[in-house]
Amino acid sequence: MILKTSQVSLYYEKYGSGKPLIMLHGSGEDCTIFKKAITVLEKHFTVYAIDTRNHGKSSRVDELHYEDMAQDIYEFICLLKLEKPVVYGFSDGGIVALILALKHQELLERIIISGVNTRPDGLVAAQTAMYRFAYFFSRAKRIKVILTEPDISNDMLKTIHIPVDITGGDKDMIKQSHMKEIADHIPNSTLTIFKNELHGTYIVNSTKIADYILKICNM
Repeated sequence: MILKTSQVSLYYEKYGSGKPLIMLHGSGEDCTIFKKAITVLEKHFTVYAIDTRNHGKSSRVDELHYEDMAQDIYEFICLLKLEKPVVYGFSDGGIVALILALKHQELLERIIISGVNTRPDGLVAAQTAMYRFAYFFSRAKRIKVILTEPDISNDMLKTIHIPVDITGGDKDMIKQSHMKEIADHIPNSTLTIFKNELHGTYIVNSTKIADYILKICNM
C-alpha cells in the first residue's frame, strides 16, 4: 500500500490485528527484512512495516536526513489515525524512532530500538572507517547521513518519559559503552545485549526480535 505524506509517498505493508506496531528497517534495506518476525507479531498486533524514504518502494529525495524521516512517520501515524502505536526501529530505523519520541512522545505507547547511536562516534572505529571508504567512492546519500548524523544530546534523551527498550548485539557495530550511555540518560529505559549476535543477526530474517517484542509488551 502507498500513503502520501506532505513530502513523500511511503510504501507499507499491513498485517494482523490488534494494537498498532510500526516497524522501521535500517539503512539500505526495506520492510521485507521483518517477514519472519511478522509471522509471529501479526498474531498479536496490527503490524505496519514501512519502507522509509529513499528505500524500497517509497519516494526518492535529493537529501536524506533522519529528522525528515521521523516527520514522515509522524504524518503516517496522524494520517492513519493510529492510537498509541508501539514503534520498533532497527539501526537507522531506531534513530528515526528515537527522534520521533523526542518530538511526539505523546502519540506513542513506547519505542523499542535496536543497534542505535545518538551521534556518529557511537559506531566502532572500524565500521566508521568502512563507511568513509564506501562514501568516498559512492557518494551515497544513505552513507552520508550515517557519517554526519544524528546529533542527539544526553540532555535531549532525558526529556523522553515513555518506555524505551534498547537492544544490541555483543558484537554490534555500535559501541556497547554508547548503548549504555543512551540507556543511562533515558529515565524509563532498559538495555538488553544479545549474546553472540552482530548488528542485525537477531533481527534480519529472524524471529528472535519478535519474541523480544512480545516479552517487552507483555503479550
